[in-house]
Amino acid sequence: MPQNTLDTSIEYLKGVGPAKAELLKKEAQIFKFGDLLHLFPFRYVDRSQFYKISEIRNADTEVQIIGKITHLDEVKGKGRSKRLVGTFTDDTGSVELVWFQGARWIKPSLRLNQPYVLFGKPNWFQNKFSFPHPELELLEDFKASPLKGLQPVYPSTEKLNAKGLNSRGISKLMKNLIPQLKGSIREILPNNILKAYQLQPLERSYTDVHFPSGLEELEKARRRLKFDEFFFLQLELLRQKEIHRNTYRGFAFRELGENFNRFYKEILPFELTGAQKRVLKEIRNDIRKGAHMNRLVQGDVGSGKTIVALMAMLMAVDNGFQACLMAPTEILANQHYQGLKELTEDLPLKVALLTGSTKTSERKVLHEQLQNGELNILVGTHALLEDKVKYKNLGIAIVDEQHRFGVAQRAKLWKKNSLPPHVLVMTATPIPRTLAMTLYGNLDISVIDELPPGRKPITTVHRSDNNRLKVFGFLKEEIAKGRQVYIVYPLIEESEKMDYKDLMDGYESVIRAFPRPEYQVSIVHGKMKPADKDFEMQRFVEGKTHILVATTVIEVGVNVPNASVMVIESSERFGLSQLHQLRGRVGRGAEQSYCILMSGNKLSNDAKTRIKTMVRTNDGFEIAEVDMKLRGPGDLMGTRQSGVLDLKIADITRDSTILKEAREAATQLLQADPQLQKDENIPLKNAFLARTRGKIQWSRIS
Repeated sequence: MPQNTLDTSIEYLKGVGPAKAELLKKEAQIFKFGDLLHLFPFRYVDRSQFYKISEIRNADTEVQIIGKITHLDEVKGKGRSKRLVGTFTDDTGSVELVWFQGARWIKPSLRLNQPYVLFGKPNWFQNKFSFPHPELELLEDFKASPLKGLQPVYPSTEKLNAKGLNSRGISKLMKNLIPQLKGSIREILPNNILKAYQLQPLERSYTDVHFPSGLEELEKARRRLKFDEFFFLQLELLRQKEIHRNTYRGFAFRELGENFNRFYKEILPFELTGAQKRVLKEIRNDIRKGAHMNRLVQGDVGSGKTIVALMAMLMAVDNGFQACLMAPTEILANQHYQGLKELTEDLPLKVALLTGSTKTSERKVLHEQLQNGELNILVGTHALLEDKVKYKNLGIAIVDEQHRFGVAQRAKLWKKNSLPPHVLVMTATPIPRTLAMTLYGNLDISVIDELPPGRKPITTVHRSDNNRLKVFGFLKEEIAKGRQVYIVYPLIEESEKMDYKDLMDGYESVIRAFPRPEYQVSIVHGKMKPADKDFEMQRFVEGKTHILVATTVIEVGVNVPNASVMVIESSERFGLSQLHQLRGRVGRGAEQSYCILMSGNKLSNDAKTRIKTMVRTNDGFEIAEVDMKLRGPGDLMGTRQSGVLDLKIADITRDSTILKEAREAATQLLQADPQLQKDENIPLKNAFLARTRGKIQWSRIS
């Protein structure tokens, strides 16, 4: 068999032809034999087991019965519609068969009183079982077919179905394809990996995944194909990381100098957690070698990422470099600036703030001080990326909430010095470990997974709308103690389709329950002018208002230690990640804080799971894992349309163990043979280059 069999155009496969080939290309992106081979079944049905009609117990599972069609009749429905109704019997009873469409062409194709195999999901209707649109096959044809036992179910579309390319039709194409590929599916993994991870041969895996002879064979085949998919993805990410490490040099910060040591020993207001110390060591190891640091720091809300960022910046300053910290909003940038200024006021450092609101006269002074090196640390928004902003010697760039910035924006920071500054990106949006390993596999990842001592866990409760008066009573008790409250709504304007309170209705009800002058209430939402929004926010930050009624504009970037209660209205409308971020706005002071999840009485199963998870745990990583199971990795990170996670058989949620094994195997392989030059690795290298279309140039690595 020639090597390029997998590249043969799909129209040359028996049973396809030009018309079906065009349809397969448009509907399923199947152009070649290899594309069809990688159209994997999404489930399997067991066609080896038969039931008697009297043994049917529920309408949840598909069943298979041998019997005869004893009666067929067309029944008139509304207007000109007709349905086909039949009676199917075996020696224990009978069931009704129903076809709501296609009666004219289905009826002539069926034979009365001949042995048939019926397959389908029973429907319980009017105290008896019926089978709508059952799958029927003459018993003699069934016995002669290879498609029994565990039968694959393939994805299809309405247009493919109409041309006979439903799951069964695709199975028949696979039956024609697999024998043609014998000998052309070469093994690509070296023997040591196959043995170490007990992987079966590749060719056999493709055969068994499409035509399994049993569950054990199917499981082995799926494990091998999933491993390969993860392995090549991890190999690509690890190679990108290696290219980065070897191609891009960074500034070496060899000293831990006066500013760092004094801050650590005399100024730091609390003992660092073990996690913070570990992450600082990882950063220190990166930047003292002279390689370019490209590190992601994940830490839950309140875990102390800012202190770690400041200490990394002090390492740069002590070595004669400048540092910058970029935040996605003016509020967050301002907050970082105030915090850093306070922490460094006893150090001989100059820290400044640059945002869109910075006055022209102030900008001019800032630009001069930045260029002559007088300014050590610059905090700001996108304004830091402007061409006018020139540094004397930028050594490290910290990017907060990095997912809010585009790649092109972050890349502008690289051009701010002769060598790219070290990059430390931070996120308070917990990313499941398996997803981080896949999405950010080309970055070094640090995790701050401890909260500073003294932080009290936030108490989270779920209350329905009919408990509102009690909730308002509790809020009045907290306000009487001198605390402040957030009340967050999901909508700005009333929606006719959804029965949820909108923000303005909510605001009016809050004002009625908390009348002036005893209570002061602010309101903030996305349709306000920025100046008005900032004014209202500032009033709350300064403690001039007791309650801030808002939409999710306060999800990121508000730090009010005195706020002790977060009320989330219509909490069933929010995703887990948003709920967790909103909850993180409280619990920032020494007092006990609370998150109250308000909802209607009717909740979907997913909404119940989200709310129960929030009540059960404060662990952002555990919440992220549940979120990924509910929404899928593509929806969680917005990668579904970008093609980053274009996996055909593997699933990072369910197959995390295989993912870890594949990354381990890829890491060990590259350590032993970085260029994949050994004879046993040449097939793997060729397969890898074919898959990545040569986009990674091995020769670029010294």
